[in-house]
Amino acid sequence: MQPLDDIHAELLGTLKRYWGYDSFRPVQEEIIRSVCQGRDTLALMPTGGGKSLTYQVPTMLREGLCIVVTPLIALMKDQVDRLRRLGINAAAIHSGLSMRQIDIVLDNCVYGDVKFLYVAPERLVTEAFRLRVERMRVSLLAVDEAHCISQWGYDFRPSYLRIAELRERLPEVPVLALTASATPAVARDIMRQLRFAEPHVLRSSFARPNLSYAVRHDEDKNEQLLRVVRNVAGSGIVYVRTRDGCEQLTEFLRDAGVAATCYHGGLANAERSIRQEAGRTRIMLATNAFGMGIDKADVRFVVHYSMPDSLESYYQEAGRAGRDGKRAYAVLLVAPDDAERVQRRFDLQFPPLDEIRDIYEKVCSYLQIGIGDGEQASFVFNIHDFCAKFRLFGGKVASALKLLQQNGYLTLTDEMRNPARILFCISRDDLYKLRVVRNDLDHFIRTVLRLYDGVFTDFRPIDEQEIAAASGYKVEHVKELFKRLWQMRVIRYIPANQAPMLFFDCERLPAADLYIAPETYRRRQELAEERFSHMIAYAANETECRSTVLERYFGAADPAPCGVCDICLAARKRAKSAEAPLDEEILRQLDAEPLAVKELAARFRCDAERVLEAVERLQHAGKISTAESGKLAINR
Repeated sequence: MQPLDDIHAELLGTLKRYWGYDSFRPVQEEIIRSVCQGRDTLALMPTGGGKSLTYQVPTMLREGLCIVVTPLIALMKDQVDRLRRLGINAAAIHSGLSMRQIDIVLDNCVYGDVKFLYVAPERLVTEAFRLRVERMRVSLLAVDEAHCISQWGYDFRPSYLRIAELRERLPEVPVLALTASATPAVARDIMRQLRFAEPHVLRSSFARPNLSYAVRHDEDKNEQLLRVVRNVAGSGIVYVRTRDGCEQLTEFLRDAGVAATCYHGGLANAERSIRQEAGRTRIMLATNAFGMGIDKADVRFVVHYSMPDSLESYYQEAGRAGRDGKRAYAVLLVAPDDAERVQRRFDLQFPPLDEIRDIYEKVCSYLQIGIGDGEQASFVFNIHDFCAKFRLFGGKVASALKLLQQNGYLTLTDEMRNPARILFCISRDDLYKLRVVRNDLDHFIRTVLRLYDGVFTDFRPIDEQEIAAASGYKVEHVKELFKRLWQMRVIRYIPANQAPMLFFDCERLPAADLYIAPETYRRRQELAEERFSHMIAYAANETECRSTVLERYFGAADPAPCGVCDICLAARKRAKSAEAPLDEEILRQLDAEPLAVKELAARFRCDAERVLEAVERLQHAGKISTAESGKLAINR
């Protein structure tokens, strides 16, 4: 067995060689050692705690590749780019790639020197992935955002349950599950769902000593927001529930002379990319579409203008402040009617089952999916256009889709880069007749059919540059030909775009066959209500350190007060104001005559210990001292 000092030196050497760091953060090395020993490990680490290094360092020490399962496509691309800049070969497969691109990536993992393969969870069950994974030399399976596998967690995603099938195919490969927001009950469920050989949890402290939490109760949230913005230097993020609220608050800050911009899902992709670049604008107002995987270290404050639904969401979003270790602030603004407003929003999250079935049918109609069709099919899905067409409230539709996703019927992804897609609408015979009549299209259609199969039965992702190279046409001409075929009703054509995708995990069912277990529905409703009640209690709390409340919620046994939150600062201020009269009375007594400590203490009704503390305080301040007689006297 390798000596511990040698292992430590080897780990530090790898850390320094690739990432340039001289030491690990707390618990990082312990997690890495556990992984190197082949143990299934659940690592609970706060946002910004350096989770990625816990699977990247051990992978670089061993032969083989690490498969990283993550639902965040933007983060996936960011990690791949970072690793490549370090000279480490990394790749990703997700639904924004064409089938041919995915095949190339998977083949490189089997035959090449890829060290990290990032995979969206819904890709784990595809035939292309299943056929290749057993031929890969996998050394570690890392599961990011592992709380998504627990149906009792705040962000359950059924596609995560497929990781258990992957473990069956890789029985000797250890798993490292990572999350920044799991309560003890969810942590136990994660280990059960991932089939841990034995329970094994390594927990980093959820305390953020540099982050000062505060709650401000006021009907005028705008004025409170301005106070924070004007009193705290540096950049900040303000979380707002709705897009309209985001836009209106941005205008309010601009009118007040504050450099501000907003970020939400309604913006065009290019505009969002520009706005999300670090350092462009001092204040970013955002819905929760912003921030997943954002790695901006110098955010000095995060303000929640709207109350989140859970402490998990609040902790993750507030944790984007102060990731550089310097003093930062997390402020929750609360109006008198906020609890009632969030309760109404909570009620919308669980629409009646018949309304869920109705929305499911409308979605299928909107996407033109017939009963029995659609299994494993994917569609560009604009939820705002859908809601406008059917005159539905967006919040209710989003909640219905989430419940359908939790029950395994479909998956709505975050916005991603989607390849162009085509589906032939006429038969092969009719297409042959068209090619005979229209010779100008014959060569183009034959090229497409030679490159792609299945185009008569389902939408197929295509690569317009690949078609251009094979046909000898320019890419612009390829796109024009597709548009012409679309206008002739020969094909349905979806140009490359940036949008959310809706995946059907199973075929469209008749509404009557759509089953959402009532007991599971009720249990999720109860847990959501419980999470919401903890959020309300946090906002109403006026006595206990805010950091202590958060740490205990995430399982810390005996958290210490932080000393910097609004509750701790108020307690310190009260203590000081209580000390002042005692200090003044001691000075008045000693001004009349020098006194021994016992004589002085006897003149007060309070505990002698308090008098001694006050004496030490006054001595430290240089206001009194002990004379040669042994008595206390004022320093003149």
